[in-house]
Amino acid sequence: MNNKKYKILVLPSDRTGVSKFRSIDPHIYLQKMYPDEFWVDIQYNPPYYDDNFWKQYDLVHYHRSVGPDYEASKAVAKRLTQWGIPHVMDLDDYWLPTPDHPAHMMVKDAKLDVKIRENIQLAQYMTTTTSVFASEISKLNNNVTLFPNAIDHEEKQYIPKPTESNKVRVGWLGGSSHIEDLNILSGVAGRLHSSSKDKFQIVLCGYDLRGTMTVFDPKTKKQSQRPILPKESVWYKYEQLMTDNYKIIGEGDYKNELLSFKKKSITGDENSPYRRVWTKPITTYAANYNFFDVSLAPLKEHIFNKVKSQLKVIEAGFHKKAFIGQDFGPYTVDCINAIQSGGGINPKGNSLLIPKSKNHKLWFKYIKRLVDNPSLVEDLGEKLYETVYPQYTLKTVTEKRAQFYRHIITK
Repeated sequence: MNNKKYKILVLPSDRTGVSKFRSIDPHIYLQKMYPDEFWVDIQYNPPYYDDNFWKQYDLVHYHRSVGPDYEASKAVAKRLTQWGIPHVMDLDDYWLPTPDHPAHMMVKDAKLDVKIRENIQLAQYMTTTTSVFASEISKLNNNVTLFPNAIDHEEKQYIPKPTESNKVRVGWLGGSSHIEDLNILSGVAGRLHSSSKDKFQIVLCGYDLRGTMTVFDPKTKKQSQRPILPKESVWYKYEQLMTDNYKIIGEGDYKNELLSFKKKSITGDENSPYRRVWTKPITTYAANYNFFDVSLAPLKEHIFNKVKSQLKVIEAGFHKKAFIGQDFGPYTVDCINAIQSGGGINPKGNSLLIPKSKNHKLWFKYIKRLVDNPSLVEDLGEKLYETVYPQYTLKTVTEKRAQFYRHIITK
């Protein structure tokens, strides 16, 4: 039995986003599970050139970079290697978003993709979310270990408290960079309305009108910022897609309310054909799963999406939701299509998967099948829960992380 308490330094890449899953929660849980063995310090702005600061640690974990200064990060990685202090770089997203992603030009202009690739090559150990991404990272650094995104099953937002409805509620939950993914669903809302009116509800979660617009004055040649207008927001475009340009709602008070853009927790009621659920912080956003029964995950097929994590599958599973996803990338890791060729049910299936070649017909067909068969919705939700629990609990993944850290610290 080791009598020494290992000191772990954790350097998250942000305070409110991906670091919850990749840096902060996993390491707080590590110390909670093994208080006699691991001590964790979390730092956001490390003193890059203070050698004594770094030398007090037995292992350094960082997401993407050792702090925001990429050049200093490379220097620290080299020094840690010289001192024999194991350092682990975690990566959960491809280093270069595709041109249709809002961050593409920012990443290219700052050459962040080049800097991240350099960090990968300097890292002593790499960790990532899926075997799909690991195979891509291994082209630059073949010392890759898998630690999937994991959930604290006792965290309030992951404890199911579903709201009641006599409709099958079909939901999408996400951020502001998914317009090309959601375009795959174009026309589905209108077809559902024509075939299954009053039997379904569409729920859009994460609605957010914050942001600014850059304005260029041709006379003064100056740029300025102004708040974005509601109809300039990508969320307005999302809503148009999910309501067939508001046709499934019809004219009247509810459409007027939606187009007034008055912020509230949730717009609409259990009888509305469509509901808008406004954005929540990362500490509570998963509670939105309580508002719908079927989770949708369309993905445009490209490398950035291919190597994403399967977090949507995991969250849907913990909430016992039926899942319809793209037969691509992250959703091929755990999902087994429940509908066989010819339309029969595969008893081992835990989800519905759609290949790109059949996007034009199967999104509507599969959603309609679930709308018409609520018992299948329930069955798929239970099967998905059995897939993700306990495999993707923080407890299970932390046991593996502790074993990995012990090995690389003591070898």
